[in-house]
Amino acid sequence: MQEISFRNDILPLKDKLFRLALRITLDRAEAEDVVQDTMIRVWNKRDEWLQFESIEAYCLVVAKNLAIDRSQKKEAQNVELTPDIEEALDASGPYDQLVNTERLEIIHQLINDLPEKQRLIMQLRDIEGETYKEIAAALHLTEEQIKVNLYRARQKVKQRYLEIEQYGL
Repeated sequence: MQEISFRNDILPLKDKLFRLALRITLDRAEAEDVVQDTMIRVWNKRDEWLQFESIEAYCLVVAKNLAIDRSQKKEAQNVELTPDIEEALDASGPYDQLVNTERLEIIHQLINDLPEKQRLIMQLRDIEGETYKEIAAALHLTEEQIKVNLYRARQKVKQRYLEIEQYGL
């Protein structure tokens, strides 16, 4: 196994980590903080780098988990009204907003309940927009395994969502 260099192997991932964090947190400052925290955590684990199958996959998992943690903390805080948010509030009534918020929470929870491999693949493909080939290289799986796991993850989320939506009908 080749030696891993922070400068050559990990630092170039910062843009990819930023995009991933930005899609989860929806806040540039939070995403920048997530990337910085990810780099610190990865640096602190430098003695274990050679044990990882893929340092890129490890970095993506750390960034994803930190971003989810930060976005959940942020959702618990009060939201500041900005012109964009006010326009969105005017666009739909309170009932529609409540329904949409609850649907998104259900979908996020269903995705979080997936097995780690399926959740990571779904995150990288559907949220990060990675190609099957890139995901396969990062996770050391075949493209067919990526496609099968992604299909199963999507089906599981869809099936559980429909069960929840149709509950009591």
